[in-house]
Amino acid sequence: MKIVVTGAAGFIGSHLAERLCGQGHAVVGIDCLTDYYARARKEQNAADVVRAGARVDRLDLASDDLTAALAGAEFVYHLAAQPGISATTPFEAYERNNVLATLRLLDALEGSETLRCLVNISTSSVYGADATDGEDVAPKPTSVYGVTKLCAEQLVLARQRDRGTPALSFRIFSVYGPRERPEKLYPMLIHSLLSERPFPLYEGALEHSRSFTFVDDIVDGLVSVLENPQPHLGEIFNLGSETERTTAEGIAVVESILGRKMQVEALPPRPGDQRRTCADITKAAERLGYRPRTELEEGLRREVDWYRQRIWGQLENA
Repeated sequence: MKIVVTGAAGFIGSHLAERLCGQGHAVVGIDCLTDYYARARKEQNAADVVRAGARVDRLDLASDDLTAALAGAEFVYHLAAQPGISATTPFEAYERNNVLATLRLLDALEGSETLRCLVNISTSSVYGADATDGEDVAPKPTSVYGVTKLCAEQLVLARQRDRGTPALSFRIFSVYGPRERPEKLYPMLIHSLLSERPFPLYEGALEHSRSFTFVDDIVDGLVSVLENPQPHLGEIFNLGSETERTTAEGIAVVESILGRKMQVEALPPRPGDQRRTCADITKAAERLGYRPRTELEEGLRREVDWYRQRIWGQLENA
């Protein structure tokens, strides 16, 4: 089966593309390698995906012709996005890379005779400061990122409702693991501990709790709709962990793995940040058989190993 993965050089997209290649699918990745973080890291991810057997097309969803890349696709996983809660990222970047890019992808897929499902990847940030609800609760995003990802999700589902485009959406929670973006908690913490530099910590962050979910468990959920998407078209599913751990607990795990203690650089609270995420995965468990299995300690050990092997001494400044 031909499957297209947008954002294939990113964190989750690269893992998904590799999994799909391992299942024997013909995978085409789309990624424009934006400068949100160092291109060298995305190039490394893209090279891993190519070695797994995929093709990676350097295309910008918001401006380039997508016809050839999408031709004959039966599944499209849409992970490409402007990520993160950043005061330095302009609104226009979120609007372009989350909303316009999704609209152009939908337009490019209009009338496809092969498409069985467009799988949109959304985020727990659509729920707002406390992301603990089921999929039927009205979202209350507190960040521009969450607002534009909710808009992208609704564009996809509106097209499904209005024109019958086969589509569904996953909202994912606090994903971590190898290839995680460098500005996220665990890569920054690992770097700080290895380099013996202070870790920038936002006020109140230690008390925040998260559904830390290992990337392989998220990919399990994403591929669960491959064989029979039809009953799930038009639906939204949460994917994450039902187990909550505080930021302080996560930090303590990494400190234990590395045998070092964190030095802190105190920062003011970050606007739009989530206080609590705890994934209600009842629907995904019942409908898709979804069940995350990776304990935080195991997942973080694998992330630390990856950082030491692939980043430290090679790309830690990239």
